[in-house]
Amino acid sequence: MESLTPIRCWPAIISIVITLTIWFIIPCPADVTPQAWHLLALFIGTIAAIIGKAMPIGAIAVVAIMLVAMTGVTNPGKPAAALNDALSGFSNQLIWLIGLSIMLSQSLLKTGLGARIGYGFIALFGKRTLGIAWALTLAETLIAPVTPSNTARGGGIIHPVMRAIADSLGSQPGNSENGSTGRYLALVNYNINPISSAMFITATAPNPLIVTFLNEGTDGVLNMTWGMWAIAALLPAVVSLLVMPIVIWWLYPPAITRTPDAPQFARQKLDLLGPLSLAEKITLAVFILLLCLWAGVPAMIMGSGWTVNPTSAALIGLSILLVTGVLHWEDILKCRGAWDTIVWFAALVMMADFLSKLGLVGWLASSVGTAIDHLGVHWSVATLLLILLYVYSHYFFASTTAHITAMFSAFFIAGLGLGAPPALLGLMLGFSSSLMMSLTHYGTGTAPIIFGSGYATLAEWWKTGLVMSVVNLTIWAVTGAFWWHWLGYW
Repeated sequence: MESLTPIRCWPAIISIVITLTIWFIIPCPADVTPQAWHLLALFIGTIAAIIGKAMPIGAIAVVAIMLVAMTGVTNPGKPAAALNDALSGFSNQLIWLIGLSIMLSQSLLKTGLGARIGYGFIALFGKRTLGIAWALTLAETLIAPVTPSNTARGGGIIHPVMRAIADSLGSQPGNSENGSTGRYLALVNYNINPISSAMFITATAPNPLIVTFLNEGTDGVLNMTWGMWAIAALLPAVVSLLVMPIVIWWLYPPAITRTPDAPQFARQKLDLLGPLSLAEKITLAVFILLLCLWAGVPAMIMGSGWTVNPTSAALIGLSILLVTGVLHWEDILKCRGAWDTIVWFAALVMMADFLSKLGLVGWLASSVGTAIDHLGVHWSVATLLLILLYVYSHYFFASTTAHITAMFSAFFIAGLGLGAPPALLGLMLGFSSSLMMSLTHYGTGTAPIIFGSGYATLAEWWKTGLVMSVVNLTIWAVTGAFWWHWLGYW
């Protein structure tokens, strides 16, 4: 029977015990309704199951949707209405934007355009090891807006390019002479990922969830568009991307500093790919079109009547790829990551949405805010404490989505209660939600792929992650605060 079930027993038992304890044993606070408290029990149990990997996250999401529907916590005594509530997450446009974007990104892998971009930058800037690091940075940043799976981007597209370059330099994992070069490139390879994920709403799956929380937490006042997010991230992200390879060089300098043969190796790889194919040209044109639509270029030029909804734009791009044959419907059906994301994202968004509607998030935020307010510090210090607590609690999470879903909304509302400017607080928490990925070898899906290649030890990985978290938070807090103030965001 054990071979038939996907359930990991102990994580499943723990999540069930947590759910039942909150539901039946822990008394409901006076300011919270029983329905909200019971939904919190289901929500925390779901997050515990995700953290413990009791089952695949999509399977956990299906069980969570079922429990919300069957318990009727959102609509007691009305089974049909409760079922509609449980399924309401599937009507969220941002969820479909991410799912469609993951489908779109398959064309980068299928056509080879992603590898071509990576090797192209190596051919241009690869004469020094630091140049290779920046070339990898440019390559990932370029494809980040259209690759919502940061795991596919950093682990599936850029990491094979990085490994091929390291191998060409004779720097295999464990090589006592030149292994430090591969270690350096691997650490750079990973630490690009958190920064590029912070740059665009469509660069990692949880970002649209953050947009939803910001919108709901301010009653629609802070409604971040794709363009607003990208512009806000631009300056601090550029500084972080420039500084990061230098900081890692300082921590773990590579044995090989000059790589005169790397550009030639990259050009050989490009020769094997051959000239730009028609499929690659169509893919490139579609991505340029999407960037223009997501950035609101038609509306800028021809007026607000030409505004295109971001999800509609993704549908346009995917339709073009399907009609031209760059992608086939079988490719879409096989895109497990997209369908998986749509299912678990719908469940988490639905539960978070009803926790807010039932007043639980407001109560939790008030409790956190009151605890910090008792310290008697200025709102800027209180905000810093909130952000540090939020970021470094990621050591206890193996999923950024679980972390964001569990804590973001409450911390955002708590910060508002302490007097922090909404945009400043929201942007710092939002961007920190990606930057915190750097901390561990399990903090996001990209980490185990690159760590598992064996270039860096656990101690080297964690030390780099901690240092980069401090560097990135400092850059984004200082540079970002001035940049966002100049933009008029706060």
